[in-house]
Amino acid sequence: MKLELGIIPINDIQFGAESKVENGTIYVNADELKALILEDENLKSVELDIARPGESVRIMPVKDVIEPRVKVSGEGAMFPGMISKVAPVGSGRTNVLRGSAVVTTGKIVGFQEGIIDMTGEGSKYTPFSKLNNLVVVCEPIDGLAKHAHEKAVRMAGLKTADYIGKLAKDIVAEEVETFETVSVKEGIEKWPELPRIGYVLMLQSQGLMHDTYVYGVDAKQSLSTIIMPTEIMDGAIVSGNCVSACDKNTTYHHLNNPVIRDLFAQHGKTLNFVGVIITNENVYLADKMRSSDWSSKLCEWLGLDGAIVSQEGFGNPDTDLIMNCKKIEGKGVKTVIITDEYAGRDGASQSLADADAAANAVVTGGNANEVIHLPKMDKVIGYPEVADIIAGGFDGSLQADGSIVAELQVITGATNEMGFNPLSAR
Repeated sequence: MKLELGIIPINDIQFGAESKVENGTIYVNADELKALILEDENLKSVELDIARPGESVRIMPVKDVIEPRVKVSGEGAMFPGMISKVAPVGSGRTNVLRGSAVVTTGKIVGFQEGIIDMTGEGSKYTPFSKLNNLVVVCEPIDGLAKHAHEKAVRMAGLKTADYIGKLAKDIVAEEVETFETVSVKEGIEKWPELPRIGYVLMLQSQGLMHDTYVYGVDAKQSLSTIIMPTEIMDGAIVSGNCVSACDKNTTYHHLNNPVIRDLFAQHGKTLNFVGVIITNENVYLADKMRSSDWSSKLCEWLGLDGAIVSQEGFGNPDTDLIMNCKKIEGKGVKTVIITDEYAGRDGASQSLADADAAANAVVTGGNANEVIHLPKMDKVIGYPEVADIIAGGFDGSLQADGSIVAELQVITGATNEMGFNPLSAR
């Protein structure tokens, strides 16, 4: 399967009379876009704002971040099963509005939502401070149930990203990135001397508002399975969860999964990138055992020599991570796990809730309990008062001068467990 990503650099977003992409700028007709979003009867109001790199702007509480993309050729459309028909994606040409993102915010859905600062100390920890962000501020109707509120905001973000992406369908890309996979048989014949490497992608699925969707299906309802890495680049996996902001995999993270990109960079050179196994992170022990059994069985069936395993979240999912690691190693497949740490504010506590001797190759995204000071911003898009209740915050986090003192976990993407962040440990 071959996918070409046509890169269209974006340097700015502005509101205008006509929605279009021109000379590196996205122009948005705000009234037209708001009318589209407000077709959802569960939303009372929607406002649009813009946050650019370097501006004294804080966005909170952040629900999701999505990169606008559009299918130019090939089967299917972006975000299949969510806002387009269920059809296989991952081939042909997809245009990417690189340098831009859609960020959803508004009344808080669940306490595990985060902060994006566009400048200052907090901006160093999130990749989204480097993007031109179209911020969608969603307000639900009165009395709306939390799960319905989450869905309304999720769909608003996807609709917006789809709307923006389609503006670039006929634009000639400045650069084309090509990603191609071959069949298992072809890979063995073509690179018999290279180690066969797979990627086990753990998806958050711990219950209501802790969901990830694959072709529109809640991941908790499926067994571990195989997916083409290029399908993920076309929006086959989207975020629908409210887990701690620091290690949440937003939809942007899935679209730009750095593990997949790095494996592709070495594919056919130092390794044979066989493919991606997706598995869930359920709550009950029986579900964890079932999913890790299937993950390890698929690694064995694919004849892998090694596997990278990344998780999402912490605490309960640490057990899934270690089960996957231990069972895959038990099949004779070497593993490297990617996680982050909740080691206490002094770094002296146990980093993971579970452990095993098989987990002897670990990449960490940093300690989410480290306390940081976020300076006052000139503008806040959203609700600053939630600083005291979001995960990583505490009573008194929001200071009188508008600054925030909280744990690193309040920052969206700060300790991302795909490695999409600047932190690690040596």
